[in-house]
Amino acid sequence: MIPVHAEPIGTERLALLPLRAEDADAMAVVLSDPALHTFIGGSPATVEELRARYLRMVAGSPDPAVSWCNWIISSAGSPAGYVQATVVKDGGGDLTAEIAWVVGTPWQGRGIAKEAARGLVRWLEGQGVRTVLAHVHPEHGASAAVARAAGLTPTDERHDGEVRWRRQWQGRRKRG
Repeated sequence: MIPVHAEPIGTERLALLPLRAEDADAMAVVLSDPALHTFIGGSPATVEELRARYLRMVAGSPDPAVSWCNWIISSAGSPAGYVQATVVKDGGGDLTAEIAWVVGTPWQGRGIAKEAARGLVRWLEGQGVRTVLAHVHPEHGASAAVARAAGLTPTDERHDGEVRWRRQWQGRRKRG
């Protein structure tokens, strides 16, 4: 079992709060702009769909070797988006996290995604995560800027048409 569980993370302006099923009502509004799905596909979820998804996410991965960590980005006390990390232990015992972020359209352009992603990556490093990965659509300049701000660099690898970004620390980090 991986000992990484979402806990509150503070940054200069934001609070990253562990996801709760009750967040579905507010997040349905935050995520309601169809433009948010330009690069990821799909369409905005209803409150009921989000609540069901959040209940599954909060329950955690059915695989004890995988940890699902999800946070609501709170800006000035209001939800503005989310960040997430899926943490796995590789064959050598090192922890790797795949991260993602989405910020609602009204909150974009304020550095919120960059600040939230940097805070998430710092927290993951403190949890002993050695490698952080993100997948960014090659035409999504804003998301590439977030990955770069979080210390990730693009690789030559592709996954489902997206560029794999990576940050790796040398040696093992200790929790605490």
